[in-house]
Amino acid sequence: MKKDKNIYVNNRPEIGQKRSKNHSDTGFIYVIKNPSSNELSICASDVPLKRGTPVIAPCRYGLDYGVVVGSAVAMAKYEPGSTECTAPCLQVEPTGECFDPDEDLVAAADPEPENGELPYLQAGISYDSTPDPGCGGCGGCGGCAERKDVSEQESEVEIEGDVEWIERVATEDDQKRFREYFKMEDDALRLCREKVQKHNLDMKLVTAHYLFGEPKIIFFFTAANRVDFRDLVKDLVSVFRIRIELRQIGVRDESRVLGGLAVCGRDFCCHCVTDKLNPVSIKMAKEQNLSLNSTKISGPCGRLLCCLSYEYDFYFEEKQNFPAEGSRLKVQRDLMKITEVNILSRKISMVGPEGRYLTIPCSAVYYNEENSHWEITKEYLDEFLTN
Repeated sequence: MKKDKNIYVNNRPEIGQKRSKNHSDTGFIYVIKNPSSNELSICASDVPLKRGTPVIAPCRYGLDYGVVVGSAVAMAKYEPGSTECTAPCLQVEPTGECFDPDEDLVAAADPEPENGELPYLQAGISYDSTPDPGCGGCGGCGGCAERKDVSEQESEVEIEGDVEWIERVATEDDQKRFREYFKMEDDALRLCREKVQKHNLDMKLVTAHYLFGEPKIIFFFTAANRVDFRDLVKDLVSVFRIRIELRQIGVRDESRVLGGLAVCGRDFCCHCVTDKLNPVSIKMAKEQNLSLNSTKISGPCGRLLCCLSYEYDFYFEEKQNFPAEGSRLKVQRDLMKITEVNILSRKISMVGPEGRYLTIPCSAVYYNEENSHWEITKEYLDEFLTN
């Protein structure tokens, strides 16, 4: 569905802007997960960090609270036939992939200052992003102190391109504030739902998020039709007195943010494995000889299972070594049509005249270079005729 790009925006105060900071040409590269939006980002650090370290780092929506997932690895695309899926990150280069951070933004508004002071400051809400004085070396937060459990193989790498840097390791006060925001988000979501019902808007609220680095609440929602958000945004600004943003996401993104259990009994892949929602087609299910029953190959989001793409390359590559389904093989004087090439069992199923059915091992066929077609080996035919 095409997203509504009629953005309603007031004059926005310059709050929480990215601060310029001098960094060296080398550093440590980490994958950072935003626990609120469940999105991953690649950030650099001046010091080595261990897995699970809470940090304050830039994300798609601004400076926010995140957690170190681990050291980043090379993000090179999979090469057919390659058995090495990951490799150490020796050098960071720009991906060349550009995206608009406001791509899913459909409405936004800011509160008007009262008596020369912003409402959130009058309410006593602080957004000071500077670290606590004297932080470092205590080991209390497990982030900035010297860590002996960091892998000895981890070393500084050359940083090239527009790579974001981690602002700092989260302090105890940061973690406390994050937990407070987490509790406040439930109340914000409940209040926003009441406003949606009041204005009779055809939209489904998914989640709310207080941004850590600046006074802003982000509401994520799904909608099937075009919605006029102007009155809703004005109402929300009058209640919360901070910047309000409404961001439209798809049904697959809803599952990614909320999480849940898939048909396999494990957490959604889009929630716990990766935030990259790659395209999935029905061709992938056909290539793997899976049932085309929509209830079996679709996830709770109503879209095709993301895991259909995981083994597609393997099946596609393996099937290049065997005759294609629908082609014919000569068995004695009959031509039999190949109905299935089972990669896992390594067997080829064929159907012939008068409904005859035959299954042979994949090792029984070979490609005849002279005749430019597939044939059954003479050894197997002799054995077949004998039996």
